[in-house]
Amino acid sequence: MTGKSSLAKVAADLRDAVEALGFGPPVTHVYNPLVYAWNLHRAYLERFGGASDRILLVGMNPGPFGMTQTGVPFGDVSMVRDWMGFQGEVGRPPVQHPKRLVEGLAFERSEVSGTRLWGWARDRFGSPEAFFERFFVLNYCPLVFLEETGRNRTPDKLPSAERTPLFAACDLALRRSVEALAPRRVLGVGKFAESRANKALEGLDLPIGSILHPSPASPAANRGWAEQVESQLATLGVLLEG
Repeated sequence: MTGKSSLAKVAADLRDAVEALGFGPPVTHVYNPLVYAWNLHRAYLERFGGASDRILLVGMNPGPFGMTQTGVPFGDVSMVRDWMGFQGEVGRPPVQHPKRLVEGLAFERSEVSGTRLWGWARDRFGSPEAFFERFFVLNYCPLVFLEETGRNRTPDKLPSAERTPLFAACDLALRRSVEALAPRRVLGVGKFAESRANKALEGLDLPIGSILHPSPASPAANRGWAEQVESQLATLGVLLEG
């Protein structure tokens, strides 16, 4: 089985596993872009997921303006549509929050974390193909959790009874993804993803670390995220030239 087909199978199994879970207040709406944006997500895996011996970057979960709209991790619409060149229809969650509607590739608002991460990839490597020769990007958890106000609730803030089965499914999927991708290193985009990678990948002979998360909620990330990440990568021995 090739890396491409196994990655899609891992994602499909994760999609179905988390779709069966239940979540309660303060979460009022749960979106699963692996269901309604499956075609774009699968296209991302099939186009860019085939190589091994790369650095795997692992995010936490989708934000409402990124993967929620496009099915691509950190998937700011302009980056997914205009830089990566993906096209296609995106479905809709069965029940949408009126303040967080899914509009697919027609969505007009930018996603700051995505513009920072993919903007760095574009500026540093030029083409998507050149970036993906060196890196691949996945999210640990595929679900979007919204509160009544429309506020995004991250997985680490869920009650233990909800986190436990969710993290079990996501840990298994991350381990299976790593087995399919055979990366040389795994880096959490933020400390949460690093902590989950350490748990999910326990026993594998694989360096695990983290880079600064590009979220605008992080004061550090608002002070030159790309420059800081390049410094972190250099400290880890990740050479970007050549």
